[in-house]
Parts: sequence; C-alpha cells; structure tokens
Amino acid sequence: MNKTFKMGILSAAVAAGLAGCGVLPSGSAQQATVDALASQLNISYDVQTNHGAQEGLACQDMGAEWASCNKVNMTVVNEGDAVASNDWTIYLHSIRVFLDVASDDFTIEHLTGDLYALTPTQSFDGFAAGEKIEIPLIAEYWQLFETDFMPRAYVVAGDATPKTIASMDTENVDAFVAEIDGNKWKRTPEDNNILATAASRFAKNSDVAQLSDGAIEASIIPTPLKTKQMRGALHVTSGFAVTNNALDADQLAAFEDRAALLGVNVDGDIALNINVDATAFSGEEAVSGAYKLAVNAAGVDVLGFDRVGAFYGLQSLMALMDKDDSGMLPWVAIEDAPRFEYRGVMVDVARNFHSKEAMLRTIDQMAAYKLNKLHLHLTDDEGWRLEIPGLPELTEVGADRCHDLSETSCLLPQLGSGPTTENFGSGFFSKADYMEILRHAKARGIEVIPEIDMPAHSRAAVVSMEARYTKYAEQGDLAKAEEFRLMDPLDTSNVTTVQLYDKRSFINPCMDSSVNFVDKVITEVKAMHAEAGMPLTTWHFGGDEAKNIKLNAGFQDVNAAEPVSWKGNIDLSKEDKPFAKSPVCQKAIAEGVAEDFGHLPSYFAERVSKVVTAHDIPNFQAWQDGLKYSKDASAFDTDNVRVNFWDVLYWGGDASAYEWANKGYDVIVSNPDYVYMDMPYEVDPKERGYYWATRATDTRKMFGFAPENLPQNAETSVDRDGNGFNGKGTVESKGFHGLSAQLWSETVRTDEQYEFMVFPRVIAAAERAWHKADWELDYQAGKAFNLDTDHVNKDAQLQDWTRFANVMGQREMAKLDAAGIQYRIPVPGAMIEAGKLHMNISMPGLPLQYSVDGGETWADYAAPVTVSDASNVKVRALSADKQREGRVVSL
Repeated sequence: MNKTFKMGILSAAVAAGLAGCGVLPSGSAQQATVDALASQLNISYDVQTNHGAQEGLACQDMGAEWASCNKVNMTVVNEGDAVASNDWTIYLHSIRVFLDVASDDFTIEHLTGDLYALTPTQSFDGFAAGEKIEIPLIAEYWQLFETDFMPRAYVVAGDATPKTIASMDTENVDAFVAEIDGNKWKRTPEDNNILATAASRFAKNSDVAQLSDGAIEASIIPTPLKTKQMRGALHVTSGFAVTNNALDADQLAAFEDRAALLGVNVDGDIALNINVDATAFSGEEAVSGAYKLAVNAAGVDVLGFDRVGAFYGLQSLMALMDKDDSGMLPWVAIEDAPRFEYRGVMVDVARNFHSKEAMLRTIDQMAAYKLNKLHLHLTDDEGWRLEIPGLPELTEVGADRCHDLSETSCLLPQLGSGPTTENFGSGFFSKADYMEILRHAKARGIEVIPEIDMPAHSRAAVVSMEARYTKYAEQGDLAKAEEFRLMDPLDTSNVTTVQLYDKRSFINPCMDSSVNFVDKVITEVKAMHAEAGMPLTTWHFGGDEAKNIKLNAGFQDVNAAEPVSWKGNIDLSKEDKPFAKSPVCQKAIAEGVAEDFGHLPSYFAERVSKVVTAHDIPNFQAWQDGLKYSKDASAFDTDNVRVNFWDVLYWGGDASAYEWANKGYDVIVSNPDYVYMDMPYEVDPKERGYYWATRATDTRKMFGFAPENLPQNAETSVDRDGNGFNGKGTVESKGFHGLSAQLWSETVRTDEQYEFMVFPRVIAAAERAWHKADWELDYQAGKAFNLDTDHVNKDAQLQDWTRFANVMGQREMAKLDAAGIQYRIPVPGAMIEAGKLHMNISMPGLPLQYSVDGGETWADYAAPVTVSDASNVKVRALSADKQREGRVVSL
C-alpha cells in the first residue's frame, strides 16, 4: 500500500502530550487510537459474488464445504483525521467461515463462534485522512440476505477500553451493507426461486379476494370443528354479566384482561355463563381443551370439557369480536376440540436474550390462539439465561457477553453484540422473572417447557463451570471445584461445531460431574416450578448437533485417492469426533457404555433420562438427532419420550418422521422448512433470517403446511432453490403428537425483531396445530406427491386461505396492535397497467398507501389510480391501527 499523509488530530494530540507533560502513558495513546478509529471509520460490506467456484475462486483448495464460497469487499473509509497507528485490532462478526483475506496489509483470525480478529500487518502504515481502503474477504458458502452481516464490529488496542465502531452500531443493517443486486441473491446460478418484487408480490396476492364483513363475521382463528351460524345478532354494547362456574381466579382474570384489551365490558347485563361438564362431550370432542360456545338471543353459554376448554371457549368468544366494532355478535353454535394435544412455540432466548415482558406478551397471544406449550430454549453456546440458585457462575459469567479474551468474567461477543454487556447479548431471567412467566402461562392454560441444551450447544455452561472450577481450585477446595465441572481438561479433541466453536461447546458425557450438574439444575428448576404452582412435567434435553462439521460429507481429505471437484479439501487426519481424545471417554468406550464416540450423545440422553425419572418428571423431550443412536423410546426411563422432529422434508424428512413415531416416540412436528420462524418471510435480501432450510416461509406457506401428511407438502411447495421435490412415505405409522413453531435468535437481536419474526405467521401455525383442514389428505404409505400430481384440492385450500387472510387483515391484526405486538406488516404488491397503479396485499383489509414523488408525500390507496411517472412510484402498507409503516418498495 503506497500512502502518504499528514499527522492529524490524533498525532497532534500525542505530540502535544509529549511536549506538555513528558511521556504520554501508552494506555492513553492506545485509548486515543481506539476512540479515533471507533468514531471515524465508516465500514461497509459489498457482496461481489455468491458463486465463487463458478467465477474462478479456489473455494475447494481453501477448504470450503462443498467447495462453495463467496467474495465480499469490506470497505473502510477514514472520515476523520489521520491515524498513524497499526497497533490495534478490529473484532468483527461473521456467520460464514472466512477462508482468506486478499490483502498484504491485514490478517484475519478466527477466535470462536462468529468472532474474528482483523489485524494490520507491519506493512500497514495507518489511515490517512479521508482514505478509503478495500479489503477483499473470501468466505464459505454464500451471503444472500443483508442480515448475514452482523453489526457492532469493535476496536481494541492493548489495555484500552474497547469501543464499538459507530458506523456499525445500528440495527439498520443496510446502513453498512450494500444492496445485494443482480444475480447475487441466488444461492447458485441455477437457483429457481422467484425474487420478491412489487410485481411478483402482486401476482402472488392476485388470487386472494377481499371478502365482505358479513362473509367472515362468524369465522374465527383457529377454525373450530363445527360452526353453525344462525340468522340474528346479539347486541353486546351494554357488556356481559359473567356467571363463572368453571375457571379459577387466575384464569378468570386472564379472560378479563383479554376482554379489556378488546374493549369488552364484563360488568354489564348480558348473560355469559361459564360451565364445565365432561359428560356433555363424546368421541373426538371428549378431550382436554374441548368446548361448546352458543351465542343467541338469551346471551352466551360456554361449556368446557374441562377448565382449559372453558377458557378456550371464552377465547373463541373474543375471537368473534371486532376490536373496532364490538357492539354486535352473530348468533352461532360452535363445537370444538383440538387437533393435537401439543401445540407449541419454541423461543430461543439463549443466542440473543429476549425480555420477560416479550415472553408475557407472547403468552397472551398464545392463549388467544389456543397454543398450549411454551418451549423456552434457555441455554446455548452464546448464553445461559436462567438463574440457578447455588450455581451463580452460570449467570455471572454465562449470561454476559463482553470483550474478555480470558472469558473469566463473561463470554466473548457473538452475533453482533459488541464489546460491552449493555445489549441483547447479555441478560437472564431471575428466579422471580421465571416464576412470573410460569404463573402467567399457567393462568392461560400453557405449560412452560425448559430446555437446557446438552451435550452440544453448551459452551456457556462449560465456560461458566470452568470459572467455578478456577475459583474453588485457587481456594484449595478441589472437591468443590470438580463437583460440577463439565469438561475433561485432558481432552485434546480437534472439533468444529455447527456454529464454529471448539471442544468447549460440549458437556463431557462420560464424567460423573456432568450428571451432578444436570441433577443440580433439574432440582432447582423443579423447585421454581413447584413454587410457582406449575409442576415440572417435561424436561427438554436438547441433544442436537453433537458433531464435528469438518467430518461432514462436504469435505474430502486433501490427499484423497479419488478426489471430486465439489468437496472442500482439508486434512481429515487432524479432525476428531467429539470426545475422541478425552481419556475419560476413551475409558468409557473401552468399557462398552457406547458403540463408539459418535454414539455418546445418545448414551448421555439415556443417562439424563434416569435423572429426570428420579425427579418424578414423566416426559423427556429432545431434538430427534440427539437420540438417533438409541434403540427406541424404550431406552429411556421416563413414561413418555417426545422428539421435536426437525429434518428438512426435501432431504428425506417427509419419510423419516414416521419411522420415529414407529419407534415409540411422541413426534412433535417441527420442520424447519415450514415452521421455523427465523427463516425469511420472502425471497428478498432485505428480509431477516437464516435460510439453510428454505429461502422463505411466509404466513401463507405456514398456513398451507400439512403436518400429518408430510409428503403432501411436495405438491404445494418447493425446496430451498425453488425447485420441486418428491414426497412419499415409506412406512405405515401411528399419528403425531403435536406441532411446534420455532424461533431461533441468531439474527434476531431485539424484542421488536423477535415479534416481527414471530407475528403474524405463528397464528398460521396455531391454525394448523388446532384444526385439520378439509384439503389436508390422510397419510398413506407409498403415495407419492410432487408439483405434477393433483391429489390436493387446491381450490379448497385457496378458499380456506382467503377466509383466513381476510380475518387476519380485517380483524386480528388490530388486536395485535392493541396488545403492542410489533408484527411484520406485509409488503404490498403493485403493478402499473395502462397508466394506472394497482395494489394488493396478502392480508386484505390492511391499509395501503402510495407515493408518486419518491416517498415525499403519501396517499391512501382504495382503487387503481392514474400515475404519470412510474419511476417515482413507491408503495407501502400500514399496521391495522395506522400507527406504523411497513417497508417501502419501488416499482
């Protein structure tokens, strides 16, 4: 790099210090460097290609999995005075493995997880004032969405206080990510997905008509088993007089909260009778949660099979209410019962923390739409989020992320959290917080299922217990130091986890102290549940992804006898299975506790199930891959064993789910290509989320999911590259136990982002969990589906979606607004035909607006409008209450 520049403010300050008060302390000079770089550097990323191998990059030789890599230019502009120092490091986040930095002036080093250190070499002589530097970075795979790029890179120099680079200290990622344009949004050049544009959205929405108020007045979400609408309406302006013979005080208060939110008076004179009588139900309706609701001239009668059924009947009454016009209800007779016993939502609060308040709001909405299991993913590599009495290190160290290379006070920053603890990367539920969540859920018929993920995804726990070990070892109390230690200090296994951590991501399954730790945590969590009045009946073990990704099929040995061109070249002799070089595990394998090292995670699951049983907890739950080496459900001690089934359908999950059910497991359908809410809503680089399983899952796709007949989905949807696939079950099988929608938080940092990703599509998941639609076919082994078959009644599916979408747009979104839910406002479709602007939206009834002056002024859209200059037209939708604007798009 050939550069000349003058000394700027920083150098002048250093010189003045030397002249005025002797030698300036090195720490002060380092802090000045950090402060200057953090405030002056404008950093941005620009994707050059996502098809590196096709464009001549040596992806294979750089060791990229499946020989796939991308190139990004990192541009650094010094917008201030010159900074002469090269004694500093920028720590930045990347979810993709950096393979190379094409510059002689910088090196890049992987620390752990997504954290990398970019350091100048001796050839770099500092930043000139106003200088612009481009640093080409080669990374594995592809970067197709702006949220692949994490914010909050930060600067460190010596002992100076680290500082976040101001230009990246934002949740507005397009402030530092250039538009991903051209064909860069394609995963491969042959990618057949349809890019979401104003025109493609308009075409997609064009089959969804806006229905009249009368057409949907008796429709509720989720759809009941039977609804009969009679001629007539009940005027309810004067409010209800509640006669409660069913609900306890907390349940009644929860109902009253919902009524108040919707402006419904429960201190009036119209009869609202609430009763329970199990003998009044039979057949498929004689199950927990079933209810009957009658609205007629005499008032309202709610009859539950049990208390939760009576509560659901009241939720259906509230579902009939139009928040903006709650004075009249149609006469209806509803008989209803749930499709699945387990109707769940999983929330990852470990990768990034989400507040107690966000969880309480979520519980309120789950109750409104009859979801009954809140699965909290409380721990992972990036954080431990629950106070455990007696193990304070778990939250003193494991709940915080900050720049501490020793990781004795906190975990290192991850996922854009920056160098301090003052953000979403840090935080936990205190015992009081957790019990408040439990009580709030119990009053609304929701079981809270805690997940403590192990043996993989456990780095927060391992690091915390190492801090505990060091503390007590230094005090000379080795027994206490060893009591809950989770790693074998002699284990030299070389492992890279799915999210790029090393062996410290794993709890060692062969150590008695690991079982001691599990027992201690279960003891304390069970006590919290008991004190809150919600007995702990399900323990979620986690169990997923306990492997070394370098042993995946996408790599081959650098000296392979028959190499292929589509795999990355690495030295496989240096790679180990987890625990392979742990002496304690080597001893366990020699003693026959498991067939080989790869089977140890399932062995540990069986071992933990014994602890769960000892605590009188009847249900053991896990992600199914964690149990794959166990014989079947009988290998576990608990009464029931549930698995969250999360195989991708087009990779064989359409068939293998039924095999798990046949092994005696209660299968919770949790497929990432349909019910993962961390996937983007649309194929648009502006959307948020990971996309390894699917490029997009919007509310319509989630609504159209057939969870009991998984092969059917091959006729109505595509794989992640926009191509059709074949679906066919291979075995006869018993039914599934439930459906769960998941929100993983890697790209979801704030509560607002969390609600954006969950709502409104979780309501479609609630619909499928509660109600089996007429267009869903029964599963038949051997029956094949693909885009060319015609087994599914697509007209019926469209009619059903049109009804659902109209109820959402005309009624339910306003209720979400009233609850303060920051849901995603759908991006409208638009096109210009014969000089007129036409607009539509996926949920008819939401307000639409357009601008003809590039966004300077906006007008409400009601019907096609003449426009003279299409280049200046922009469109957007509003929230139902018109208080928030959705994303603006051009035509």
